[in-house]
Amino acid sequence: MPGNPNRYRSKDTRTLPETQASPSRADILTRIVATKRAEIDALRPRAAEFRARALDAPPARDFAGALGRHAHVRVIAEVKRRSPGAGEIRPGLDPAELAGGYEARGAAALSVLTDREYFGGTLDDLRSARAAVALPVLRKDFTLDPLQIDEARAAGADAVLLIVRIVDDARLGDLHAYALERGLAALVEVHDARELERAAACGARVVGINNRDLSTFRTDLAVTEGLLDRLPPGTVVVSESGIRTAADVERLGRAGVDAVLVGESILRADDPGAQVAALASAPRDPRARD
Repeated sequence: MPGNPNRYRSKDTRTLPETQASPSRADILTRIVATKRAEIDALRPRAAEFRARALDAPPARDFAGALGRHAHVRVIAEVKRRSPGAGEIRPGLDPAELAGGYEARGAAALSVLTDREYFGGTLDDLRSARAAVALPVLRKDFTLDPLQIDEARAAGADAVLLIVRIVDDARLGDLHAYALERGLAALVEVHDARELERAAACGARVVGINNRDLSTFRTDLAVTEGLLDRLPPGTVVVSESGIRTAADVERLGRAGVDAVLVGESILRADDPGAQVAALASAPRDPRARD
């Protein structure tokens, strides 16, 4: 049946691939995924409701188009209160006010954390932020099931995050296909060459390269630079984590990166909008990858 999420259920939905992380770091990721599975189970009785609302939702804003092949590196600005690694970042934020400031100062898209347990976010944050701007909005969460994609679409999300590390190949392909079927973009996140191969195999059109090594939580922009030549032609590439200054964005722009996703360095600034403006002016070298 067209649109039936059961088409996208792989046989093994309970296996978390090896994280290659130390026990303490792996435990954080494992706990997050376990919590997310419990949340999905609790939402399951509402699956038909979310599916109907997703199908009735207005067209999504063009997330990939907002990022790809522009003269300057595009900034995806984040709405996030806290994280397991950084603790409290901006606990009293107003999503609509923050989003409006981001848009006014040159952000190309928003990333809204909707995980409550570990990041202090909700889907209401996404609804509020999106209603305040004309920008496309990424639901940043731990997507494991088509139900979450319907839930995101019903809430107004224009894109969802798919983290290669936390799903097997079959499930990754299923979720990517389901997101596209629902009219959403999928930001497929990788950290190394093997994960990039898996993202390419599922047909990823927008790839996020996470510069943070989950085994140490160290960040290195060279991770993005080292993977760029492995990307399939036409891929929109987003560099994530460890991006703090205009010099960082300029460096990535010279390498041909299309966009950067920035959270903590913006959110800790006295004036988040001004920080977005400082990052949004870096030129992108079209000769590097085009």
